[in-house]
Amino acid sequence: MFKRVTQLYVFLFMLQVTSQVIYEPFQSSRLGEKRDIKIQLPRNYNPEEKIEYPLIIVLDGDYLFEPVTGNVDYQSYWGEMPKCIVVGVNQSTTRAKDFHYDESQFFPSQDGADFFEFLGMELVPYIEGKYNVSDFRIVMGHDLSANFINYYLFKDKPMYRAFVSFSPDLAPEMKTRLHQRLSTLDVDTFYYLSTADNDISRLHKNIFEADALLKTLDNPKVHYRFDNFIDADHYSMVGLGIPKALNQIFDLYKPINIKEYNEKVLTYEGSPYEYLEKKYKDIEFFYGFEKKVVENDFKAIAAASNKKDDIESLKELSKLAKKEYPDSMISSYYMGMYYEKDNNLKKALQYYNSGLLLEPSEFIDKDVLLDKIYAIKDQQ
Repeated sequence: MFKRVTQLYVFLFMLQVTSQVIYEPFQSSRLGEKRDIKIQLPRNYNPEEKIEYPLIIVLDGDYLFEPVTGNVDYQSYWGEMPKCIVVGVNQSTTRAKDFHYDESQFFPSQDGADFFEFLGMELVPYIEGKYNVSDFRIVMGHDLSANFINYYLFKDKPMYRAFVSFSPDLAPEMKTRLHQRLSTLDVDTFYYLSTADNDISRLHKNIFEADALLKTLDNPKVHYRFDNFIDADHYSMVGLGIPKALNQIFDLYKPINIKEYNEKVLTYEGSPYEYLEKKYKDIEFFYGFEKKVVENDFKAIAAASNKKDDIESLKELSKLAKKEYPDSMISSYYMGMYYEKDNNLKKALQYYNSGLLLEPSEFIDKDVLLDKIYAIKDQQ
């Protein structure tokens, strides 16, 4: 087990090395001083491309930025989440003043209010003006910063769509205020909360009380998850919580797996192809950016089409593949399958043969096409 964990951390480190990380001072007029920020851009980031990336703001960037970027790069490498732009704010010497709140109203005041405006009115607009970011924003914090990120929920139109709160040191009244505010949100919002069995006892108690309230939420627009990590403490639980939070936020984005195939694709009232269309429209609606259809999902929908004897879905898959992957064998393969299921073996052979001249894909190569060709010839 230790060897596997060590290998994972080595892999995460290597991903971090190959990504583009920018370190720069940011002069803030709100704060009247410079702040050090870290920016990780996606691999092969090209500002000339029209691709827009979700933006992740990480408070306590001195220690939280690297584990977040490592997980983001790792999961996006395998297609489990989109590539993102991650921005960390270093605060090792300014935490107390940055997260200051009024002792009577318990909202940011003085330096805390300035820091609140610095993030919303200076840093995020600066990143948006310089890089290709989408409107889907995530904010993450730990301890004091995990409490602070909640204040952005109380704006008329919250600037973040996902809130990741690791072991928050909750301000007085925050538990009830969170419940009240999340109950009224009218836009899809993700909220992740976590603690650990060996967390600081005072925080652990308050977090469990907050979870008890949030579990009673009756708002379909709020997607809430809580984790209490066993054999972890105030610090180690962060490494466990980051992948859990990202999994929750980007669950819809993930390629079709066995569970989704069995529980959703096969039971969908419409055709398998209509399920695929809906999935990708939902992704665009939910996250605010388009996702290119991945080959794994072509394969899953083709399997469902065969199982349900829906050859028209195979034909539509081929058309979509031609659009998404014009130089690949994928389109010819599925059009050949369509004609094969339609008992037009001559046409099927034409398409399988035409695919031999195109580029192989992850699942389809010359051997796959030749197997189809030889099988048809044996029938003739």
